[in-house]
Amino acid sequence: MARAVSTRKRAIYTVIAWTIGLLIFFPILWIFLTSFKTEADAIADPPLFFFFDWTTENYGIVQERSNYLRFLYNSIIISVGSTILGLLIAVPAAWSMAFVPGKRTKDILLWMLSTKMLPAVGVLYPIVLIARSLNIYDTYVLLIGVLTLINLPIIVWMLYTYFKEIPVDILEAARMDGASLRNEILYVLTPMALPGIASTMLLNIILAWNEAFWTLTLTTVDAAPLTAFIASYSSPEGLFYAKLSAASTMAIAPILVMGWFSQKQLVRGLTFGAVK
Repeated sequence: MARAVSTRKRAIYTVIAWTIGLLIFFPILWIFLTSFKTEADAIADPPLFFFFDWTTENYGIVQERSNYLRFLYNSIIISVGSTILGLLIAVPAAWSMAFVPGKRTKDILLWMLSTKMLPAVGVLYPIVLIARSLNIYDTYVLLIGVLTLINLPIIVWMLYTYFKEIPVDILEAARMDGASLRNEILYVLTPMALPGIASTMLLNIILAWNEAFWTLTLTTVDAAPLTAFIASYSSPEGLFYAKLSAASTMAIAPILVMGWFSQKQLVRGLTFGAVK
């Protein structure tokens, strides 16, 4: 009887999980399907799901109109650059908070997290003024710096959580063996927290890749990433849904593929220390 109840619960949970997963995935599927429609089919009422005249014309038009590879290159530079810079700052910060905490460590962590509640538009004007005065507007330097600062609280919090799961005795043993602070972080702490660091890195790349407000505001041409590539298909003449869907598919495809192949590492890192 107990086994039958357990099987029934497992089946219910499986159905619920698949339902939630399909609901989350449906917008991506719909964008993908729309990218192969004509503009007329894209706005058809009722909507056409699978039964329409499939065409790759939209992808050809997008390729002719925009230099996709340049936008892709900019997105890679900005997302990877902000991630590396963020980790270089966050790893020592999280180490000090986890292993050498002060009286105000928790207050500092909460304050850092509270900065995520600040409306981005509230600091837009001073950042634009600073960027123009330093002549770094529409450059990699500006976007990497801004995205690093935006995501730094999340990086520090995640690394702090992972580092707290590492026994202090191991680090103390390394110090007794003569390990310097640099060697302690590089050769003792980092290998032990590698799953957590990897998941933090992947999450930050995704956040930076998908950032739209700052990338659209602080770029024009030179450093414009894929978010600007998508926005270019919204024009005063109207929305071209099929072409916009094709551009969106091309923009999200790289990050989806990366997430698909790194999902084990991401899940492993997010559950790091959950079971002892």
